[in-house]
Amino acid sequence: MATIATEKDIMSSDSAMEALLKARPMAFLKVGNLIECTALEREGAKMFFDLGAYGTGVIYGKEYQNAKELIKNLKIGDKITAKIVELENNDGLVELSLKEAGSEMMWKNAKELKDAQEIINLKVLEANKGGVVLEWRGIKGFLPASQLKSAHYPKVEGGDKDKIFDELTKLVGETIGVTILDFEPKEDKLIFSEKSAESEDLKHIVAKYKIGDTIEGEITGVVDFGIFIKIEENLEGLAHISELDWALVEDPNALFKVGEKVKAKIIAIDGDKISLSVKALKPDPWEVNKEKYKKGDIVEGKVLRLNKFGALITLETGIYGLAHISDFGTEKKMRETVEIGQTYIFQIVNYKPEDKKLSFSLLGKPGEPPRTPPTEVAEKK
Repeated sequence: MATIATEKDIMSSDSAMEALLKARPMAFLKVGNLIECTALEREGAKMFFDLGAYGTGVIYGKEYQNAKELIKNLKIGDKITAKIVELENNDGLVELSLKEAGSEMMWKNAKELKDAQEIINLKVLEANKGGVVLEWRGIKGFLPASQLKSAHYPKVEGGDKDKIFDELTKLVGETIGVTILDFEPKEDKLIFSEKSAESEDLKHIVAKYKIGDTIEGEITGVVDFGIFIKIEENLEGLAHISELDWALVEDPNALFKVGEKVKAKIIAIDGDKISLSVKALKPDPWEVNKEKYKKGDIVEGKVLRLNKFGALITLETGIYGLAHISDFGTEKKMRETVEIGQTYIFQIVNYKPEDKKLSFSLLGKPGEPPRTPPTEVAEKK
């Protein structure tokens, strides 16, 4: 027997079809899928998102608490990837979770911070012999010692790793301003730099100084290549070993101690790096004694150093020069003839104070007959 459809049945059928068509996109979604959505609005402890053809999504309850920090930084219109928790709740909304999307958002933020070189303040958690460990948004990152600003850099003579570690340990618990130098999401890897964070501030500080200025500061570090001098808060300069004294300096520790006050002259400014000279504020012995010596003079000199080129000799006035290896014949003969720290008689065979050039020929020990008569000494170029 045929069934005749009434108007009511047709209308009911149309409504069902309409509902089916509206619901059709949901057939392509599954719990656990990731979906791109747009932030709509925040209402109390709920955040609503536009899912396009799939309707409206919501994050609330436990998922809201888990993503609270992330949601706080979201602006209306921001796009983000979320995970589907439930296709349709009692309010007809798609329930979402940002827990899965949090990582993606975080690394996106890391890129933005890196590109902008924005300074972030982080606490130093621990130290090792290569640098210190910081934590940003739950991920531990590394700040190499080479990327520490000058005030925090471990100024350790000879690069002793144990001493470097001791110095770095002093930073643990301190909050420092850093920038993101590099990152690798797949490895949860973050590298920080304190130098970049320091750079802008230093530019303003350094701008107050110019080459030729005299400064007075406290020695903050004595190393084998020179001394670090604190010019003012957060600004240090380096006086290289060659700029510590007109006389040859073998060991900066013999002349300077940490905590001492010292005056120096600014001889170079390169970005935020200041080079200093202590000897520039002292009389130049080559200039002071330019008339004191001449070629052919007989003088007493102390042996400072021996190498394959000859013996380095210093005079009482602080100027120094070389007794060439050819004056001894061989390096072995030289080492048998003179000793470091001992004083001998020399003849000046070349003296050009304007070029800071001085050379000698050994005559012998004080009180002994000369090994080479002065009249036989030829000038050595």
